[in-house]
Amino acid sequence: MAAPAASAPCAIQEPRRERCPALRDPAHLVPVQPTGFGLHPRILSDRVLCRRAVRSAPYPAHVKVLGIDPGTAACGYGMVLESGGRVRALASGCWTTGPRERPELRLRVIFEGIQELIAVHAPDAVALEESYVGADARIALSVGQARGAAMVAAATAGVECTEYAPTRVKQSVCGHGHADKGQVQRMVKMLLSLEAIPPTSHEADALAVAICHALMPPLARMAS
Repeated sequence: MAAPAASAPCAIQEPRRERCPALRDPAHLVPVQPTGFGLHPRILSDRVLCRRAVRSAPYPAHVKVLGIDPGTAACGYGMVLESGGRVRALASGCWTTGPRERPELRLRVIFEGIQELIAVHAPDAVALEESYVGADARIALSVGQARGAAMVAAATAGVECTEYAPTRVKQSVCGHGHADKGQVQRMVKMLLSLEAIPPTSHEADALAVAICHALMPPLARMAS
């Protein structure tokens, strides 16, 4: 009786690489240690490559933020640096203009001042405080104009802007959203280890909104 013919070895099918869209652009892929067992090495490598990176780069080790408290008569600014959960002030002050000056010249003071700060300190972001102006339309108009000048100055320099409501800034700095101006000034002095309380509420508010943005978790900061 003739011996049965030997069966041909089972060939392992090669996976079709075109089925995985991630393989077309390997620049966005991250290497991952394979955890599966008993699979063909080619299959394992394809599955590893198909896993995309959650983020393309690590979170920055430090964040530099320029805070702005917009206003045409008085516009506060504050530059802070966050590193390792600690914040320190780099620069702060307040631009003031007179009511008799032409509106476009008052806005130019804010625009050029922010551009100069960005050129000197190179912040990662600009944070503005949303101002509550009540029913006074004239104040709302002037604050909106100052806010626009600040945002255009930041956009011209390629720096992203973020806005925060006053209650959120107070919650971040003082622990509750109904703190008064004096509490904000004292907490800003303590958080930044300043020698004295900021001389004006506009300067303190600008530093406070910068602290609010700088101390946010990285994912929340990116989402905002």
